[in-house]
Amino acid sequence: MGMRRYRKQYKWSNIIAMMKGTSKELKVCSDDFTGRLVAITGATSGIGYAAAREYASHGANLLLINRNEEKSITMCKEIQQEFQVECDYKIADFSLLSEVRNVGRELLESDLEFDVIIHNAGIYSTKKIITEDGNELVFQIDYLGSFVLNYILKEKLRAQGKARVIFVNSEGHRFAVWGIGLHDPTYEKRRHSGLGSYGVAKTAQLLSMIKFAEYFEGSGVTINAMHPGNVKTNSGSQNGRIYRWYKRNLIDRSAKDPQISATALYYLGVSKEIEGISGKFFNLTKEEEPAPPALDREVAEELWHKSIEMAGLE
Repeated sequence: MGMRRYRKQYKWSNIIAMMKGTSKELKVCSDDFTGRLVAITGATSGIGYAAAREYASHGANLLLINRNEEKSITMCKEIQQEFQVECDYKIADFSLLSEVRNVGRELLESDLEFDVIIHNAGIYSTKKIITEDGNELVFQIDYLGSFVLNYILKEKLRAQGKARVIFVNSEGHRFAVWGIGLHDPTYEKRRHSGLGSYGVAKTAQLLSMIKFAEYFEGSGVTINAMHPGNVKTNSGSQNGRIYRWYKRNLIDRSAKDPQISATALYYLGVSKEIEGISGKFFNLTKEEEPAPPALDREVAEELWHKSIEMAGLE
């Protein structure tokens, strides 16, 4: 069904976008962000860590949502000492949706006002793993976790009248060539692969962006997604020996410093040039058209209801 559905929608520009990778034009914003509050998930390493330091260097206060308490304490101390800003954290393991729901509700009931929320927590797995919640692991961590937080906080954000929500997404969404396969989310009937499941999760995130952008329309709240470039992170470190060798010797050889991603995330979160722009996909700071399956409004609607059910938000 998906194959027939999207075949005619693919254009050469979609294929070229996938092959071309990250554009070299990186827009930079140097505006001050003193006293503003930025929440970042998965902030103890890689892109999240670099983004936290970037925002703190411009005076922003931070709320980090991580799974490791020890690393969170160390990181907050480091940021407070180095940048003299406030840094707090919440603990949630995204492989346990109850923890994500609990943090979402704590934030909903708090008097905190968020200026920027960056959904960065993610994983890449070559193995098919089913979580305690009954979902495929990558789908849950890379997509459902961000969905839960956004869904719980959506009314609070709209009432604030101003915030920017950013998904750290990926050009990897283009690997879900024929769609997300909502009929078989746990890969019982179709073949599971690392690239395939990653593409599905990232496409699902872009589909949810369509619905959230509609919800936030006219409220002063925007939501966008960003491909962070090919940067060195520890994503996939739990995979087998072959994948780790491949990552170390092939992927990481051409990978760049995560600071590139952090610079782009600061631009998207703060720059006046992005004011009012919502529901868009950026390759770093350059707007791009996502692949056809990520633009399917009918599937976005279906996914929205399915996600509420899968995430235990009924």
